[in-house]
Amino acid sequence: MRLLAPLIGRRARLRWLHLIIGGALLMPYFLVGTVLVSLAGGGAGLFSSVPAQLAAFACALPMVAVSGFFPLVRPLSVAAARALCGVPPALLADGPARTRQARVRTTAWFTLHLGLGGIVSGITLALTPFALAVAGLPFSAALRESWLAAGSSVLVEPWALALAPVAGLAILVTMAALAAGAGELLARRVQVLLGPTPEDRLAAAERRAADLAVRNRLARELHDSVGHALSAVTLQAGAARRVLDRDPEFVRRALTAIEETTRRTVGELDAVVGLLRRDEEPGSGDPGDEGTAYGPGLDALDGLLAHCGVPVAYEREGDPGDPRVVVPVVSREAYRIVQEGLSNVLRHGGGSTPTARLLVAVRERELEIVMENPPGDRPAVVRPGGGRGLRGIAERAALLGGRSEAGPYDGTDGSTWRLAVRLPLTGRPEERS
Repeated sequence: MRLLAPLIGRRARLRWLHLIIGGALLMPYFLVGTVLVSLAGGGAGLFSSVPAQLAAFACALPMVAVSGFFPLVRPLSVAAARALCGVPPALLADGPARTRQARVRTTAWFTLHLGLGGIVSGITLALTPFALAVAGLPFSAALRESWLAAGSSVLVEPWALALAPVAGLAILVTMAALAAGAGELLARRVQVLLGPTPEDRLAAAERRAADLAVRNRLARELHDSVGHALSAVTLQAGAARRVLDRDPEFVRRALTAIEETTRRTVGELDAVVGLLRRDEEPGSGDPGDEGTAYGPGLDALDGLLAHCGVPVAYEREGDPGDPRVVVPVVSREAYRIVQEGLSNVLRHGGGSTPTARLLVAVRERELEIVMENPPGDRPAVVRPGGGRGLRGIAERAALLGGRSEAGPYDGTDGSTWRLAVRLPLTGRPEERS
């Protein structure tokens, strides 16, 4: 059986089926070819004339080649090849053929598949009953009489009858070998003709890059939202624990702030996780795409400051919460920048009650955000270089064509930490002068 595996094994059978499917797909073209041959004067005895059938087959192939240029031919051919040809899926391209090179390769494959499939299907349909009839001659008087009636008296001679089963088996084996050879030829050509072109590889790389950009952005959203919430809750819970017996009113306010912070954060977390679970990615990674940025905007800044756990002296110039002035994507990124700045104050502010000053100003072409930790409430424990949050702020600003600075404020003893961010109001780097 191992010797016959290349001919009748599972892979060989699947490839044979693949060729039979190609033959079935060829039939409409072949029938049109028979009509053309008939109109050309070869109608008499068309289905009993081998030259006429070959002419119809030759007429069908150009029509098959033209059909191969349709966009859906490649994905359908790839699906069939992956299932039946025994080719690793990664070697084949995905999606319709969009470039000229890909379309030419696809139509070459389609023509080869249907052409070989038509030949193998014809051989299978013709030789299988013939081989079985030859093999059954010694065992059926009716078969012998039919061969005699047809004038084939040689096949009913004693020596011919003795060899008939062997001959029938040889015919079947030869047919299986032809089908296996045709299947192997298709399998060897499939990567060349249906494999990804350089343009397909570039498109796949761009899709992966866009996917990573979206996931990185959502990861930043989770980091900023959850990180801020944990910092705020930790500070408020610690402060409430210290005054639990002396100031019940303060404890009540701290618990209320914790409740509001966690409720808001859970809502944001659910929304971001929902985006991660979507079957279709929300956007292309463009920072101006509405689908790639998630979260509240500057219009929700008052609620953030009220429950952030840090007393904030907030000053604004202009109307940063107006979407007609600050586009939504800039407004959302600015909210996250402020949130991350507050998280840094909570984590690194020192002392029992860190405070901050915040300025959000709408300039002529820029949105300016300045956050400072004034001295007096905290020791000089400035953290040089910052952490992941500061890198996230810099990335957000850079994606929008803005810039950010963070460090000890010039002219002080280093106890004041200053974060300054400037973002273009349009959210588009190319529109900044």
